[in-house]
Amino acid sequence: MKKNRFYPLFFVVLLLVGAALVLLGRALRRHTPQLIQGRVECTTYRASSKVAGRIVELRVEEGDRVEQGELLYTLAIPELDAKLQQVEALRTAAGALDAATVAGARKPQIRAAQSLWQKAQAGLELARKSYERVRRLHESGVVPAQQLDEARANYEAMRATERAARAEYDLARDGARSEDKEAAAAKVREAEGAVAEVESYIADARVTAPVSGEVSSIIAEAGELVGTGYPVVAILDLNDRWVTFNIRETLLPRIRIGTRMEGYVPALDRRIALRVSYISPEADFATWTSSRTQGGFDIRTFAVKARPEAETDGLRPGMSVVVDWDKIE
Repeated sequence: MKKNRFYPLFFVVLLLVGAALVLLGRALRRHTPQLIQGRVECTTYRASSKVAGRIVELRVEEGDRVEQGELLYTLAIPELDAKLQQVEALRTAAGALDAATVAGARKPQIRAAQSLWQKAQAGLELARKSYERVRRLHESGVVPAQQLDEARANYEAMRATERAARAEYDLARDGARSEDKEAAAAKVREAEGAVAEVESYIADARVTAPVSGEVSSIIAEAGELVGTGYPVVAILDLNDRWVTFNIRETLLPRIRIGTRMEGYVPALDRRIALRVSYISPEADFATWTSSRTQGGFDIRTFAVKARPEAETDGLRPGMSVVVDWDKIE
């Protein structure tokens, strides 16, 4: 009787062991999906000014939607206002000097120079006649040679005086030399450049949005003093989004630029189509380190970026995207 009872129990145990082995074999043969998790990112712009100043007006808040060119904040820079007054005064002075150089001498000065020239002409004519008279008398033997020399010297002196008076009259009538006019015009251009430079700095005190997007953070508040290039407002360009994956080098043979993949976004509970747009040319870090001194190697990680093929509403930076690596096309 004991032997007959033992056989049914043995068969039951054997059957259970067989079933367990079958289930274990199926479990071992079952393929576990290789899931790769990525993160949504986008381009971030940081609005800053090239001049230092105190924030007097902050026009946006975190989460606001801004358009390109929209005013974000304004700086107060008293030093630039004072500098603008200085360079504008220099521009006015340079302009007055240039106008005077171009216009030349005033009419009374021109008339005075003309009178001196006419007087020199009259003196030259008198000296010429005197010289001719003395020369004829010398040829007749009436006057000595010394008197002839004196008359010739006086005539030559009056000719030089007449030429000098004529030059003074021409200078007064024609104005300054071309070199002087060009120098005066250059001073005007220099002053205008200084004014334009200061005005550009003053204009930069009104900081506008470089792109359309969403304000993600504001680092300084109204009343604070900020330095040159200090990023006061950060703006996310939600039209320029991508998903970054850190991929082990052993998985890289399956992808290349242009490879398509499908990702699941848990935050949206939907799938999106992605296309690889960038593969890092250099490894970032090791995700697995070999513990063997021979025959093993460290597995490095490369950054891979994939962009959505279609516009996806609600896809925001920081969201996770999961890709089944075995289903990559």
